[in-house]
Amino acid sequence: MSLLELVDIDLAFGRNRVVRKLSLCLEEGEIGCLLGPSGCGKTTVLRCIAGFEPVAAGEIRLDGQVVSGHGKHLPPERRRIGMVFQDYALFPHLSVAENIGFGLRGLNATQKRERVAELLRIVGLADQGNKYPHEMSGGQQQRVALARALAPRPHLLLLDEPFSNLDVELRERLSHEVRDIIKATRTTAILVTHDQNEAFAVADEIGIMNEGRIQQWDTPYNLYHRPANRFVADFIGQGVFLPGHVVNDEQVEVELGRLNSAIPAECGIGCSECARNCPVEVLLRPDDIVHDDASDLKAEVVHKAFRGADILYTLRLASGARVLSLVPSHHNHAIGEKIGIRLDVDHVVTFHENSDDAAHAQQDQRLTQPVQ
Repeated sequence: MSLLELVDIDLAFGRNRVVRKLSLCLEEGEIGCLLGPSGCGKTTVLRCIAGFEPVAAGEIRLDGQVVSGHGKHLPPERRRIGMVFQDYALFPHLSVAENIGFGLRGLNATQKRERVAELLRIVGLADQGNKYPHEMSGGQQQRVALARALAPRPHLLLLDEPFSNLDVELRERLSHEVRDIIKATRTTAILVTHDQNEAFAVADEIGIMNEGRIQQWDTPYNLYHRPANRFVADFIGQGVFLPGHVVNDEQVEVELGRLNSAIPAECGIGCSECARNCPVEVLLRPDDIVHDDASDLKAEVVHKAFRGADILYTLRLASGARVLSLVPSHHNHAIGEKIGIRLDVDHVVTFHENSDDAAHAQQDQRLTQPVQ
């Protein structure tokens, strides 16, 4: 049984429908994430789960119990949910240890002291309990906030943009630390963020949200390589769409070559709506375009972004179309230079022209026949 279930929940503020028939399931011990652009409704969903907002339709179940929906609304303090906020919300007049122990109820002084000491050790602040929040760095304050939320052993932990106030380097390091802490305590959690790097670092499964709906709930790997629709393909990672056409049931051809794939029936031979050679658009990621000096296929460097170990090249093809290629940085080419490239595509992802749905994102096959 799932620890958390959202079933077709709706929420509107006046005429503004913020959440639309949204459903998700989260198993015990898993870390989920709601990822999407600002205004997509992800924080509102978190507030509904926490009990701060009543749902207009649908229901929310926590550990099998309906906590919202069908005329029932369990108040936040009875849901056993911990929250970590964007601004940490630590009490400045309390020490670190007092902050962590603030929400503990029903324990005697010894039990409370032992639980606080345990959390301080888990978050790597064992010798910092007597300090005050203003004496600690942003990353340390975030770990204190996490420890405070975990102290009462909640059913579910909610994290609302927890790293947004930190610099990039600290954000990346702390996101890995937070995942390790949540996993070590066997806590079920949901993170809300607009930063896909944070989502990938922390979550087991991610829901891509847009306009109040989850577009795809999946693993980070599948979101990148097997996007369900064009919005997910555009939002996750980087990539470009090249026009192509269906050659047969198993091949799609683009300017750079012929891709082997299992094209679905609506795009292949025997389709009632489109014949062979029906036009599609093919998603190509920077790691699909490989720099190869020995290749006869050339592309012109029109832009380059140095990233330390890699350079992200924007390349212009003979047709004028542009693609991206991620190349080890010792291959340092000048703007205007033509370099050899080849395709190395594991996942063929195509979209019908005038359609948002992915036609195919399942096969793990390589490009075998370049266009001559």
